[in-house]
Amino acid sequence: MDLINVQKYNYPTSTRAIHKGSRHYTIADVLQGQPLPSVTSILSATQDPDKAAGLQRWRDRVGHAKAAEITKTSAARGTAMHLYLEKYCLGEGYMDLTDLGIEAKKMAEKIVDRGIDNRIDEVYGNEATLYYPGLYAGSCDLIARLDGDLAIIDFKQSNKPKQKEWIRDYELQMAGYAMAHDNVYGTNIDKCVNMVCTPDLYYQEFTISGDELREAKYEWLRRVDLFYENRG
Repeated sequence: MDLINVQKYNYPTSTRAIHKGSRHYTIADVLQGQPLPSVTSILSATQDPDKAAGLQRWRDRVGHAKAAEITKTSAARGTAMHLYLEKYCLGEGYMDLTDLGIEAKKMAEKIVDRGIDNRIDEVYGNEATLYYPGLYAGSCDLIARLDGDLAIIDFKQSNKPKQKEWIRDYELQMAGYAMAHDNVYGTNIDKCVNMVCTPDLYYQEFTISGDELREAKYEWLRRVDLFYENRG
């Protein structure tokens, strides 16, 4: 299915660099070049200590070398899957004939089949830089009209199926993007969707909107406040 890419919003270009120990974005021609912390850096720096402890217990259980290998493979698979989806949404082809690339392509095709084809008719931003002036910035996988509604869409690979209570940071990430888009472009985005696929092609979709999205925005702002308080 051919998607229509519409230049409705003027998304800026940006550069990324490590600043004060975390990833920051510098937005071209905006804020006099002030580096803004990334959404994911803020979430990482303010994560629940129990979550960090759980990750450490997992590393201890499987072994640090094995944990590092799993993490590296998952990241590479996710990058390849995202690239395939980005090219698809731009109407361009992409080929990676490595074993990992072939696996990632199948995962991306599952997301296309379940989440994109016959549901998205207009694409406004693809890997678009979004920013909230003076606070944060990030790169959003897809901004599009999904099932008739303007939506923030985020693609995730996962080694196993997710439960909703495990993906709160995913929801906060999208809430941050929605707030940034609304602030800069005067929109009122009320749909944020995570499209998740595992290597065995199990597809899941998690949507937040309405009161649930508003609560996520409040929680996201608390995390932003905590980030700046801790940084001093």
